[in-house]
Amino acid sequence: MSDVKTLDSELNKQILAGDIMGAFEKFYADDVVMQENSADPFKGKALNREREQKFVESIEQFHGAQVLGSAVEGNRSYSEWEMDVTFKGGHRVKMSQVAARHWKDGKIAFERFYYKG
Repeated sequence: MSDVKTLDSELNKQILAGDIMGAFEKFYADDVVMQENSADPFKGKALNREREQKFVESIEQFHGAQVLGSAVEGNRSYSEWEMDVTFKGGHRVKMSQVAARHWKDGKIAFERFYYKG
Protein backbone atom coordinates (compact mmCIF):
# COMPACT_ATOMS: atom_id res chain seq x y z
CA MET A 1 0.00 0.00 0.00
CA SER A 2 1.27 3.45 -0.88
CA ASP A 3 1.45 6.31 1.57
CA VAL A 4 -1.31 8.93 1.62
CA LYS A 5 0.87 11.62 0.02
CA THR A 6 1.56 9.39 -2.98
CA LEU A 7 -2.07 8.25 -3.26
CA ASP A 8 -3.38 11.81 -3.06
CA SER A 9 -0.92 12.99 -5.71
CA GLU A 10 -1.91 10.12 -8.04
CA LEU A 11 -5.60 10.90 -7.51
CA ASN A 12 -5.14 14.61 -8.27
CA LYS A 13 -3.11 13.84 -11.41
CA GLN A 14 -5.77 11.47 -12.71
CA ILE A 15 -8.51 14.07 -12.13
CA LEU A 16 -6.41 16.78 -13.83
CA ALA A 17 -5.97 14.43 -16.81
CA GLY A 18 -9.77 14.40 -17.15
CA ASP A 19 -10.36 10.87 -15.83
CA ILE A 20 -12.72 11.77 -13.00
CA MET A 21 -14.69 8.54 -13.09
CA GLY A 22 -11.59 6.37 -13.40
CA ALA A 23 -10.13 8.12 -10.37
CA PHE A 24 -13.37 7.59 -8.48
CA GLU A 25 -13.32 3.84 -9.19
CA LYS A 26 -9.66 3.47 -8.25
CA PHE A 27 -9.38 5.61 -5.12
CA TYR A 28 -12.76 5.59 -3.33
CA ALA A 29 -13.83 2.98 -0.78
CA ASP A 30 -17.03 0.98 -1.21
CA ASP A 31 -18.47 2.61 1.91
CA VAL A 32 -17.23 6.15 1.11
CA VAL A 33 -19.11 9.08 2.60
CA MET A 34 -19.08 12.35 0.63
CA GLN A 35 -20.35 15.74 1.74
CA GLU A 36 -20.82 19.17 0.17
CA ASN A 37 -20.20 22.00 2.67
CA SER A 38 -22.65 21.45 5.57
CA ALA A 39 -25.25 19.48 3.58
CA ASP A 40 -26.26 15.99 4.62
CA PRO A 41 -23.62 13.43 3.62
CA PHE A 42 -24.10 10.86 0.86
CA LYS A 43 -23.15 7.33 1.87
CA GLY A 44 -21.83 4.49 -0.25
CA LYS A 45 -19.89 4.18 -3.48
CA ALA A 46 -22.92 3.37 -5.65
CA LEU A 47 -24.81 6.54 -4.64
CA ASN A 48 -21.73 8.73 -4.93
CA ARG A 49 -20.79 7.17 -8.28
CA GLU A 50 -24.22 8.20 -9.58
CA ARG A 51 -23.73 11.74 -8.28
CA GLU A 52 -20.23 12.02 -9.79
CA GLN A 53 -21.47 10.67 -13.13
CA LYS A 54 -24.28 13.26 -13.21
CA PHE A 55 -21.75 16.01 -12.55
CA VAL A 56 -19.45 14.79 -15.33
CA GLU A 57 -22.39 14.49 -17.75
CA SER A 58 -23.51 18.05 -16.92
CA ILE A 59 -20.28 19.48 -18.35
CA GLU A 60 -20.36 20.57 -21.98
CA GLN A 61 -16.73 21.70 -22.14
CA PHE A 62 -13.83 21.34 -19.74
CA HIS A 63 -11.50 24.35 -20.06
CA GLY A 64 -9.02 23.33 -17.39
CA ALA A 65 -8.28 22.77 -13.73
CA GLN A 66 -5.40 23.22 -11.38
CA VAL A 67 -4.43 22.31 -7.87
CA LEU A 68 -3.30 25.50 -6.16
CA GLY A 69 -1.94 23.72 -3.12
CA SER A 70 -2.16 20.53 -1.14
CA ALA A 71 -1.17 19.10 2.20
CA VAL A 72 -1.10 15.73 3.92
CA GLU A 73 -1.25 15.09 7.64
CA GLY A 74 -1.41 11.46 8.72
CA ASN A 75 -4.39 9.84 6.99
CA ARG A 76 -5.85 13.18 5.86
CA SER A 77 -5.20 15.15 2.72
CA TYR A 78 -6.34 18.56 1.56
CA SER A 79 -6.21 20.20 -1.84
CA GLU A 80 -7.33 23.57 -3.13
CA TRP A 81 -8.78 23.44 -6.64
CA GLU A 82 -9.77 25.84 -9.39
CA MET A 83 -11.81 24.53 -12.32
CA ASP A 84 -13.11 26.24 -15.43
CA VAL A 85 -16.04 24.48 -17.09
CA THR A 86 -18.98 25.24 -19.33
CA PHE A 87 -22.09 23.39 -18.29
CA LYS A 88 -24.63 22.16 -20.79
CA GLY A 89 -26.74 25.13 -21.78
CA GLY A 90 -23.72 27.40 -22.13
CA HIS A 91 -23.17 28.56 -18.53
CA ARG A 92 -19.39 28.93 -18.03
CA VAL A 93 -18.18 28.80 -14.43
CA LYS A 94 -14.84 29.16 -12.69
CA MET A 95 -15.14 27.12 -9.51
CA SER A 96 -12.92 27.16 -6.45
CA GLN A 97 -13.09 24.52 -3.75
CA VAL A 98 -11.13 22.67 -1.12
CA ALA A 99 -11.35 18.89 -0.95
CA ALA A 100 -10.70 17.38 2.49
CA ARG A 101 -10.13 13.64 2.37
CA HIS A 102 -9.79 10.96 5.03
CA TRP A 103 -7.97 7.85 3.81
CA LYS A 104 -8.27 4.32 5.18
CA ASP A 105 -6.49 1.24 3.82
CA GLY A 106 -5.40 3.08 0.67
CA LYS A 107 -8.87 4.38 -0.24
CA ILE A 108 -10.86 7.52 0.47
CA ALA A 109 -13.33 6.76 3.26
CA PHE A 110 -14.66 10.33 3.63
CA GLU A 111 -14.44 13.39 1.42
CA ARG A 112 -15.88 16.84 2.05
CA PHE A 113 -15.91 19.73 -0.37
CA TYR A 114 -15.82 23.32 0.86
CA TYR A 115 -16.85 26.08 -1.51
CA LYS A 116 -18.94 29.21 -1.73
CA GLY A 117 -22.38 28.01 -2.68
